Amino acid sequence: MSYLDEGRGDPVVMLHGNPSWSYYWRKLVLGLRDNYRCIVPDHVGMGLSDKPGDDKYLYTLQSRVHDLDRLLDSLDLGDNITLAVHDWGGMIGFGWALKHNARVKRLVILNTASFPLPAAKAMPWQLKLGRDSKIGTGLIRGFNAFAGGATKQGVMIPMSAAVKRAYVAPYDSWANRISTLRFVQDIPLGTGDRAWPLLDKAQKALPSFADRPAFIGWGLRDFVFDKHFLDGFTDALPKAEKRVFGDAGHYVLEDKADALVPAIRHFLDAHPL
Repeated sequence: MSYLDEGRGDPVVMLHGNPSWSYYWRKLVLGLRDNYRCIVPDHVGMGLSDKPGDDKYLYTLQSRVHDLDRLLDSLDLGDNITLAVHDWGGMIGFGWALKHNARVKRLVILNTASFPLPAAKAMPWQLKLGRDSKIGTGLIRGFNAFAGGATKQGVMIPMSAAVKRAYVAPYDSWANRISTLRFVQDIPLGTGDRAWPLLDKAQKALPSFADRPAFIGWGLRDFVFDKHFLDGFTDALPKAEKRVFGDAGHYVLEDKADALVPAIRHFLDAHPL
C-alpha cells in the first residue's frame, strides 16, 4: 500500500476514490504541507499501490477500511486527525471513523457519500453498466473506459494532456485495472450487497459528527454525487462551512483548486486543535 507522508503538524488524512488516486490531492498537499502533515494513501489496486488479483485480495469496502486502519495505526498519528474525503473516500473514511469517532476532529468533504443512494436519485447508467454487465467489465478492464472517461466527464474545465495521462497512468493494463472495476461492482444498492451493512452503520453515525468543524466543497455538475448527496451532508452536518460551485464537476479539486485550496487552508487554520 503506497502512501504520501509529507509536511509536519496536525495530520490531514486525504482519501481518494475511484478511478482516481492520491494524485487527486496534489494541490491541497502543496497548500497545506508547510503546517500540516499530509497523509495520502493509494488504496490497494489503485495508484502506486500493488494491484493483486482476486486470489490474493478481497476487493470490498470492509477491506479498504481495514487497510486504512492498519496504515494509520502504523503511523501513530495521535487523536487530532482531520479526514478529507472524496468519492469512495467518504465511505472508507467514515467506515474507519465508526471505530475512531473521537479521533476525528475536523472534516473536509468533497463530492462523496457516506450513505446509500438517495431515494430521489437514479442510479447513473454508466455505473449500472459497469456494475452489472459483462459489457461494462470489458469496457473498464479492456479499454480503461472508466478512468479515461472520468478525465473528461469529471471536470468542466478540460484537463491538460499531461494531467489526463497522470490520472490514467496507473491503469495501463487489464491486470492493473482490476480495482477500478471491483470498486464499481462493490457499489452497495441494497441489503444483499457486501458493502451494505458497513454503509448503513456509517449513515447512522454521520449526524454524530455535527459537533465538530466541517467543510463541504462541492461541484454541482457531478452526474453521480449531485445535489441529492450534497443535501444529505448538509442535513446531517448543518453547521458545516460550504463552498458550492455550479460550474464544477466531480473532480472539484481540478476545476476549483484556486478557490478550494485557500478556503480549506483558511478553514483548518480557523479551527486549530
